[in-house]
Amino acid sequence: MSSQIIIVLALTFLINLITTLSYSVRIVGVRTGRIAISFALFNILVLISRTANGFQAPLLAKTVENDIKAGINGHADVFRWIIFSCSLATIVGGFLIPTFQRVLSRAVVSFSYHKSMSKLVLHGFSKAGILYFRNNVAIPVKENITMLNFQAKFPWKVFLLNIIAVAILTVGVLSAVYASYVDPDYRTTASQLSAFINGFATILMFVFIDPQLSVMTDDVTMGKCAESTFRRYIIYMTIARLLGTFLAQLLFIPGAEFLAYLARII
Repeated sequence: MSSQIIIVLALTFLINLITTLSYSVRIVGVRTGRIAISFALFNILVLISRTANGFQAPLLAKTVENDIKAGINGHADVFRWIIFSCSLATIVGGFLIPTFQRVLSRAVVSFSYHKSMSKLVLHGFSKAGILYFRNNVAIPVKENITMLNFQAKFPWKVFLLNIIAVAILTVGVLSAVYASYVDPDYRTTASQLSAFINGFATILMFVFIDPQLSVMTDDVTMGKCAESTFRRYIIYMTIARLLGTFLAQLLFIPGAEFLAYLARII
């Protein structure tokens, strides 16, 4: 496995880890009463994720270009390992959510008091900050798992849409890059079509899924919904995200063939 692919695996893991942890930001906002600050601080991690995402596609495209020049007709196993890294990051992120909630809650309160990002960063790397992190490492408690109920008022529509959206977002860039193997003559056109695929998944996210989470966040803040119910909802979304990465394994090759076909006819 080349150094470029190893870097892509690491970047993909980081991107999906941060995305999974994003589910807990709403809980932090509810608990601290500072929803806006919670999202503002988390956006720093999102910036890191977006930067990593910017390197992912060019590195993959470079690998494909080298393979085509060398007469190699596809490395599907490499791409499947990349998708697997998405699944692994989602699992790790799910287990880190309780720890991340505590650390981010402390960061939100600290920032609200000092109103200085530099002081917050310095405190995070200080001895007290490191000790706080070490003392607050936690794994999901058994009760949060056993309280799951896939029958009573289960949000099947949002759950299934989240699976589909995550699957499409996971393979959007990967299928577009792999389409270069399917039809090398149209590889530039195919690579640009990833925006079309990801755009559809983004619409699902922002039109059908995020509004539901936002409404429930407000309901918890106003006391209309129990925090335990909200935590259960977040766990549902994390499970849906994991299932979406599994579905991505099935959609990967058909997606590449579809994009190669689309590149030929447009």
